[in-house]
Amino acid sequence: MDGGVLAALADLLLPRECAGCGVPGAVLCRRCAALLAVPHLAQPRRFPAGFPPTVAAGAYDGPVRPAVNAFKERGRAELARPLGAALALAVAGVLAGLSGRPGPVRLVPVPSSAAALRARGRDHGRDHVRELTARAVAELRAAGVDAAEARLLRRSGRAADSAGLSAVQRRANLAGTFALRPGSPELPATAVLVVVDDVVTSGATLTEAAGVLAPAAGREGSPVLAAVVAATPRRTPAEGPAQVGGGPADRLSGPGDRD
Repeated sequence: MDGGVLAALADLLLPRECAGCGVPGAVLCRRCAALLAVPHLAQPRRFPAGFPPTVAAGAYDGPVRPAVNAFKERGRAELARPLGAALALAVAGVLAGLSGRPGPVRLVPVPSSAAALRARGRDHGRDHVRELTARAVAELRAAGVDAAEARLLRRSGRAADSAGLSAVQRRANLAGTFALRPGSPELPATAVLVVVDDVVTSGATLTEAAGVLAPAAGREGSPVLAAVVAATPRRTPAEGPAQVGGGPADRLSGPGDRD
């Protein structure tokens, strides 16, 4: 039986507990969901050259970390809804930094490698980032944003395991691993491209993806933006994260409001 079907059956038959803190009841309790409803600018410790303006819905720390990993690695499919809502908040936050009303918004999911999908028991039709993208698109449309998914990227190389690599080594490891998909759909002339992923750590993945997309976005002078569910907090003392408000984010509910 398909792993996704088994996961769905388990969600129905087993008692629910919060994926963040483990308390019984909601898929993601209100306290943990609130940690994914504070959009802020992602600030890697060392900004890679070309790192796109990026907003995260929360910090990849505390209860947020196990919640993201439960969806990504352990097949808790019911988390797609609250995490997708968090991603929508991040997208709305980064759009709020643009001057004027944005044109059509195209969310570009970072593609997972075939090896990573196999390790997680997934196939290309159930890439976890694409699942989150679909949820985020629905939330944004409900808020009146002209949003859609645009699968513009594909994997063109094989990157080694990045565990233990420095930020510079991660960037070198990822160089050349993304390319534009052949036969990609035509973009509206005024489209705003937003690269989306679950987590940003060093910023290497988003930087590489944004660099590949730049020629497609640059014809109208629009920057490539990025949004993620969560960002690894800086380890050095710094001021608190910049809050992002106004614009479409004000019309979107937090990820726990529907639990």
